[in-house]
Amino acid sequence: MARAREFDFLVLGSGIAGLSFALKVAHKGRVAVLTKREAKESNTAYAQGGIASVLSRDDSFGSHIEDTLRAGAGLCKTEVVEAVVKEGPARIQDLLSWGVRFARRKGAEEGFDLTREGGHSARRVLHWTDFTGAEIERALLESARNHRSIRIFENYMGVNLILGKGPARGEVLGAYALETATGRVHTFLARATLLATGGAGKVYLYTTNPDVATGDGVAMASRAGARVANLEFFQFHPTCLYHPQAKNFLISEALRGEGAVLRDRRGRAFMQRFHPLKELAPRDIVARAIDTVMKESGDESVLLDITHKPRAWLKERFPGIYATCLSYGIDLTRQPIPVVPAAHYSCGGVCVDLRGRTSLPRLYAAGETSHTGLHGANRLASNSLLEGLVFGHRAAQHCLASARPLPRGLKVPEWNPGSARDSNEAVMVAHNWDEIRRFMWNYVGIVRSRRRLERALRRIRVLQEEIHEYYWNFLLTGDLVELRNIAAVAGLIVRCAMARRESRGLHYNLDYPERDDRRWGRDTVLCRKG
Repeated sequence: MARAREFDFLVLGSGIAGLSFALKVAHKGRVAVLTKREAKESNTAYAQGGIASVLSRDDSFGSHIEDTLRAGAGLCKTEVVEAVVKEGPARIQDLLSWGVRFARRKGAEEGFDLTREGGHSARRVLHWTDFTGAEIERALLESARNHRSIRIFENYMGVNLILGKGPARGEVLGAYALETATGRVHTFLARATLLATGGAGKVYLYTTNPDVATGDGVAMASRAGARVANLEFFQFHPTCLYHPQAKNFLISEALRGEGAVLRDRRGRAFMQRFHPLKELAPRDIVARAIDTVMKESGDESVLLDITHKPRAWLKERFPGIYATCLSYGIDLTRQPIPVVPAAHYSCGGVCVDLRGRTSLPRLYAAGETSHTGLHGANRLASNSLLEGLVFGHRAAQHCLASARPLPRGLKVPEWNPGSARDSNEAVMVAHNWDEIRRFMWNYVGIVRSRRRLERALRRIRVLQEEIHEYYWNFLLTGDLVELRNIAAVAGLIVRCAMARRESRGLHYNLDYPERDDRRWGRDTVLCRKG
């Protein structure tokens, strides 16, 4: 077993939150960035639409704040919304300084080519055609690789946080990480640790998220005793490509922002039945509307129609979506795109304050892993990249001002596999993984009920016991670590959903269909003791 690796700052995750934090602190110490696959494989890289910020004279901070609060259905923290919105332009300048490109208007009128998405009252979304996240990931990763104080460890997966004892009792001193290529577990120590591991969409059977989105940061933080909140608010993106050979391909909300119309399989537009803003209504309303229409008709998808737009413009504005759809035999310039809702974004996560601090000393969180209070009960489109950027910055500023050296004479035990052996029952991992994702989709999806949630809770308890026994009896693999984490996060989602006896934002319960501000106008907070 190799001796512990010691850094000043430890980052788990290589998306916008983790890399922006790393770049901000690197001039003051050595940074380790751990990423469970290749560094470019992150939720950030798959963000098509863009990043929201007030950059136009026709827009205002007040309008962006109001839109965010409205979408959040009464659970946003106003001070957080104001901070993120008002810091947005400065953080966009950070991206530009790191080499990120955004689309510009053509012709005599200068400036960014801002687009509009659902829930926004103005054009304020910066984009790079429909590859915005990939462009941000490219530039940040290039900057990080070129920084002499940042070291990126690819194919290293966080297993558990390391908690101090004695004078450092309860402090997070780093993390154990599995090197998936060798099966060895390494010890990483740091003055401060940032969880930026992204989302948990793989908890559900159908998701727009990449395979890496297994809720690792939330699971590790919860096991260590950190507070987590609002995991019942899981956003289902309304429009994921429906095709038997397609996997996890998102059809950006920007299409609806540019005039795409949702139709049933008979060609009839239906969003006017559900909201005055029609296709530009908040995502929770659009997703439930599609779900309702599909259940009414028995159809397996609905249609997204943008064929009324010029062919040349569509190919230039949405080149990635156009090419992908065409590869499946769908020409979006001539025919509607079949779409279904899919699990997309977790509005809950590890509780942090305005500085990105969790409830555990030395531990920070940013991006989708965290719960800042920005999104409330329903995230406004394209606010997520902005949140990761702002809280990556804020966590970095606090670390630079206050991160203390590790305790002198610190002794951290190496990872002890005990009597664990190689598994000859890997089929159990695959079967448990599939079962969790299926019952989460069926019982804890877009529409819930008390009976469905109770059934999900009974099943997740049994599975967690089976997984716990398997986990300690066999040597770790990446699949086993991820299974343990999705089981943990699934249990947290179910418990949060059962605790909230109302319907609000992304959480809709048939047994409690009304919103109840008096009793439930607050966060759902869970904390594991001991």
